[in-house]
Amino acid sequence: MTRLGSRTVGRFTAQTWFQLVFGLMILVVLLGAVAGAQVIGETSEATDRLVRQTLPASAEAYRLQSALVNQETGLRGYALTADARFLEPYAEGRQEQERAAGQLRELLADRPDLTADLDTVERWARQWRTDYADPLAAASDADQTAELATTTAVRAKTVFDELRASFTVQNDHLATAVAADQQAIAHARTVRDIVLSGLVITFLLTGAILTVLLRRLVVRPLADLTDSSLRVADGEFDHHIESRGPADLRQVAAAVEQMRRRVVEELGSSRSQGALLRQQTAELDLQAGELRRSNAELEQFAYVASHDLQEPLRKVASFCQLLEKRYGAELDERGKQYIDFAVDGAKRMQVLINDLLTFSRVGRVGDRTEPVLLDRVLDKALTNLSATIEETEAVVERPDDLPEILGEPTLLTMLWQNLLSNAIKFRRPELVPMVRIEVTPSGEEADTLLCAVSDNGIGIAPEFAEKVFVIFQRLHARDEYSGTGIGLAVCKKIVEYHGGRIWIDTDYTEGTRICFTLRAEPVAGTPDTPGEAGAAQSPDLPTETTEGINV
Repeated sequence: MTRLGSRTVGRFTAQTWFQLVFGLMILVVLLGAVAGAQVIGETSEATDRLVRQTLPASAEAYRLQSALVNQETGLRGYALTADARFLEPYAEGRQEQERAAGQLRELLADRPDLTADLDTVERWARQWRTDYADPLAAASDADQTAELATTTAVRAKTVFDELRASFTVQNDHLATAVAADQQAIAHARTVRDIVLSGLVITFLLTGAILTVLLRRLVVRPLADLTDSSLRVADGEFDHHIESRGPADLRQVAAAVEQMRRRVVEELGSSRSQGALLRQQTAELDLQAGELRRSNAELEQFAYVASHDLQEPLRKVASFCQLLEKRYGAELDERGKQYIDFAVDGAKRMQVLINDLLTFSRVGRVGDRTEPVLLDRVLDKALTNLSATIEETEAVVERPDDLPEILGEPTLLTMLWQNLLSNAIKFRRPELVPMVRIEVTPSGEEADTLLCAVSDNGIGIAPEFAEKVFVIFQRLHARDEYSGTGIGLAVCKKIVEYHGGRIWIDTDYTEGTRICFTLRAEPVAGTPDTPGEAGAAQSPDLPTETTEGINV
């Protein structure tokens, strides 16, 4: 395919080319139909003229001539014998003449040249009857008949010879007309055969052209596109897919080529990303090693904090108390106050260390997730706080029936206990503590529970709604409310360990409302499980947690 031919082919779609070919075929059919109809019309016209006009006219001419000959023969017999019976052929011939002449004139109405021959025949026939036949037939006796036959015989013979000559001319002209019609029929049949043969040949050529066009416009470009696509599919991504053929196939090839380029780009990008990912994986492996080392150090620190650090504090507190007991009488009030400060500081340090250990152990004491009834862990938390509830006369409103979730029972008990303890601790002096527990399905995700603990206490300002969940953050002085400021941080860590989130409802103005979500489906534990340095801490968390957080 030359470049010019390719441009010409590419201007139209395959459908357009097929429409052009079919349009050409339809044009050929129409032209052939018109030519065939014209040829068939001419053939029919010549055949009708020959069958319905020329041949019948020739037959009627022979009848006319035969009728005149019969008249002449009958009169001749009558002239010789004077027998009236010989006039019967004359009368019959005359009637036959009139009938044949009328029929012949009707058949040759549109042929003035042949009608002129009939006029000549009838003129000579009238002259013959006027000069000879009618007077002879009207004679009354044999003598008169013989006399008229004798006197008019020469003249009658001359006129009838002229009549016979007109017969010859008429027959020749009719024969010529018949031959001409037969020749026209033969010519029309020849033209008809040529036209039909031309139509057949044209259809065959059009079919051959359509086959070649189909192969050139569709089959070959599709084969090239298939071969190129297979080469690309086999991994030869740099193989360029050329656009050939009609416009629509060129568009398809261009789309496939664009897809190949996009695949090559994405492949190059994925390879570079793969290399980057491998590099990042190696870096993450290094960081994971560092993290494991750091976790091991933290586990070691937890062991030291739970044993080695608390032992000196217990000694300080014990010896200070022994010092006060033994030498209390010798100390003044200021000395006793100093000893009380030292004992109180040692005890607070022990509480702080225990709270830190509790915070660090959340999610690190092993994956003991199991189906847990929230009723049971809530009952346990209320039991742990029964003395505080009785002392403050707090009223706790709770649902009658709480659902079952997947979680760690000890942590969930700690969660309820810390929240209820805070609700009771930060009460208004003039009001009886009222605590309301609500558990409803969450509209955020399926199988998620929305839990809320509301109270009528002193409340939390909206600007501190996020700060209260940070470890060691206090909003009140220690002499106002006791505690280390770690309770809500522990609650946040427990909720997140169970796949939920916790927040302060700032729209609640009657006190404090803490909302959190719990998922009722299995939640994987944190990645740093206590298998590496578990010996440094106890697998069980204490039931009694911190005293709460000051807010």
